[in-house]
Amino acid sequence: MQVLNMLTAAQLASETPNPPAFVHITTKAMAAEAALESLASVIPSTTPLVLWQNGFLAQPRISQAWPGPVLCATTTEGAYLTGDDGVVHAGRGHTFIGDLSNQHGELAETLAQTLTQAELPATAVSDIRQRLWQKLAVNAAINPLVALNGVRNGELRTAAHSPHVQSVVKEVAAIMLAEGIQPPNGGQGEQAWLALVWQVIASTANNKASMLQDVEAKRPTERGAILGPLIESAQRHKLPYGVLQALDTAIAALEAGY
Repeated sequence: MQVLNMLTAAQLASETPNPPAFVHITTKAMAAEAALESLASVIPSTTPLVLWQNGFLAQPRISQAWPGPVLCATTTEGAYLTGDDGVVHAGRGHTFIGDLSNQHGELAETLAQTLTQAELPATAVSDIRQRLWQKLAVNAAINPLVALNGVRNGELRTAAHSPHVQSVVKEVAAIMLAEGIQPPNGGQGEQAWLALVWQVIASTANNKASMLQDVEAKRPTERGAILGPLIESAQRHKLPYGVLQALDTAIAALEAGY
């Protein structure tokens, strides 16, 4: 396995190493811009960034603000923290990398090859925006509901919760259409999105979603990065978003009560 060099912000500040080939920002979505701000003065403005956040909030903002290339990644690799310094690689997956403007294909390919050589399979793609929105759609149908109800993903299939899943997907499917995001797996409209959500729920039935973990640990959630872009899009396209707004309001109330 190839070992990837890592530099902390403190090391970058105290030394003058060669400019990094890439800087990976792996914080929660709401902390990504602050993380970059803490680094911006100690790395060249031409440094390529790689964003690993959920949702679709940090990616467009940082892509517009940072002078250098900005790549976005979405992955099915599984990992969890074991304290401040420990990370357990809990499940193998695949990573897709690209940039929102499709101007840095060679850079994405270089990074994909590096990750693959490090036994983290990755592919450079030209449709990363589509992939990020698709993951956002699935997360919006799962994460808020499990967080509010304190259940694992698979329990959303029960009669008590499945109608709520369908209500979310109904609004999300209309938003995806307005954003020009193709239905998954070559399907058509709302039913294709619903099929994908049920598929993910089935394959992650025993998982405790990250938003539920955040609520249980009384941490801020990523509701702004997951529900926020959908609500903003619905407002812009004059589409219904009452279900999404209700979820966002309920999660916000949970956080306020910590």
